[in-house]
Amino acid sequence: MRPILMKGHERPLTFLKYNRDGDLLFSCAKDHNPTVWFADNGERLGTYRGHNGAVWCCDVSKDSMRLITGSADQTAKLWNVQTGQQLFSFNFDSPARAVDLAVGDKLVVITTDPFMELPSAIHVKRIARDPEDQTGESVLVLKGPQGRINRAVWGPLNKTIISAGEDAVIRIWDSETGKLLKESGEDVGHKKTITSLTKSADGSHFLTGSLDKSAKLWDIRTLTLIKTYVTERPVNAVAMSPLLDHVVLGGGQDASSVTTTDHRAGKFEAKFFDKILQEEIGGVKGHFGPINALAFNPDGKSFSSGGEDGYVRLHHFDPDYFNIKI
Repeated sequence: MRPILMKGHERPLTFLKYNRDGDLLFSCAKDHNPTVWFADNGERLGTYRGHNGAVWCCDVSKDSMRLITGSADQTAKLWNVQTGQQLFSFNFDSPARAVDLAVGDKLVVITTDPFMELPSAIHVKRIARDPEDQTGESVLVLKGPQGRINRAVWGPLNKTIISAGEDAVIRIWDSETGKLLKESGEDVGHKKTITSLTKSADGSHFLTGSLDKSAKLWDIRTLTLIKTYVTERPVNAVAMSPLLDHVVLGGGQDASSVTTTDHRAGKFEAKFFDKILQEEIGGVKGHFGPINALAFNPDGKSFSSGGEDGYVRLHHFDPDYFNIKI
């Protein structure tokens, strides 16, 4: 596996996202400037300038024409992917944490952090076909969870929204009425903050990572726990291979304690687990700080990781990886 080291951010990475075709990789970091790269060779194509706070999350439309980013500057911004032009800014009264475009790209879910006296919230906005017609009005606003909502994604057929965050509870909401449909129980759920959530390629299940040093696989419709992957460090990021039954977990200790530990002791590698057997099958080292972001290319032949060290590492698998007999 040959890693390509991509240096373009001045601050720790927060999120990575491939476009649907797998030829572009978008990265978000605490340095205010979302960046786009060629996913094959790691060449930097450009940055999206306009935020003045850490950028926590992004998503890209199916046709790779629009990018949406959520930032600590209390905005979520829509961009023209090719020109870098800012098309619209959704303004909030608190930091925008997670963004996820619905199937069809006509709706977006955006979460906002608790701030001053405001609780956390989940906002659903319409995305206009013509940027000239774009408005900032919310179709739906959901409140309820305590603490930050770190991730919110669309469920099957855009009928539900799945959210998770600081209170360690996964919730499924009706995306039309805003009614709470299901939530994970204390007996099977995470014990600490849920940091990450990613859906499988077919959208039938999803994976969550938590500071309780585990990742869990769930059925997206019933919220039934399918598998649990246990590791020896807090999990900041999770990803699932679209080709093989592999899940990848990334993490490390808190940024505050990193400087006091040797990087070999910090356990900053991406850990591969067998999705079915729940056993660890390998690891990829390289980062000099905790891994905050992971993403698989939709073709399954490469994956990328983003760390507290400010680097994006792009890993292309050797052909014999796909012949692994486990």
